[in-house]
Amino acid sequence: MKISPKVRMNRLFRNGGCLDVAVDHGVCNEPSFLAGLEDMPRVIEMLVGARPDAIQMTFGQADLLQARPEHDKPALVLRLDMGNPYNASRHRVMWAELQNADPVLPAVQMDAACVVVNLFMLPDEPELFRQCVQNIARVREDCTRYAMPLMIEPLVMLPNEVRGGYQVDGDAEKIVTLVRLATEMGADIIKADPTTNPEDFHRVVEAARVPVLARGGGKEDLRLVLEKSAALVAQGAKGLVYGRNIYQHANPKAVVAALMAIIHQGADGAAAWEVCNRGA
Repeated sequence: MKISPKVRMNRLFRNGGCLDVAVDHGVCNEPSFLAGLEDMPRVIEMLVGARPDAIQMTFGQADLLQARPEHDKPALVLRLDMGNPYNASRHRVMWAELQNADPVLPAVQMDAACVVVNLFMLPDEPELFRQCVQNIARVREDCTRYAMPLMIEPLVMLPNEVRGGYQVDGDAEKIVTLVRLATEMGADIIKADPTTNPEDFHRVVEAARVPVLARGGGKEDLRLVLEKSAALVAQGAKGLVYGRNIYQHANPKAVVAALMAIIHQGADGAAAWEVCNRGA
């Protein structure tokens, strides 16, 4: 019998939706990303109690989740790559590399439900883009061998001099084009940038032909985050991948509850804000 990646994907998409809390920021070599992640055992303890659908981690930290005894703990999404586009100053050489010579095997060993790899599109950085394409091609081959779902993360970034650092370009045309490329390369799931106008996000979903999770990016005002999140889900996103807007909040469990209400109960931004204010 041929094993389908959907066997593992079913662990991610409960009732058709997924909240994936990303705490894999330690590979970014960016100090500002680590605020709130200093004590990883405490972070994972808190997140397991908050009960999102999945937690996105690196191999070196994944034991904190997978060694736990709970049968209903969040699914593991394993980050396979790392790179240097995240810092405020542009580097002389930009790069993206897989973390392991046999990149998908550790995900199988850790019983991950999915793996994730970046597809960087930075202005005037064709070599970085080529490295990402090579990484994805290598991982796609292994994912097929192991029936492991592949999440591709297309990232369209602004020139460093515009705002400095890791800043998303929300141009719908650029995002749709890069998402289409991720689909052509065999993505099972796509983690996509939100479009500047959330009403354009349906174009991203239509281009993908696979489940799309909208990514969060930098920390913002939470009420606006919830309103935008509800709009993206209304446009067809199957869920969200958020990190700093959860783990850098004073009450991460309440934020998880609000986002889960949007994804799994169809709450709008106002209703989600009420859920958050009730705490969790």
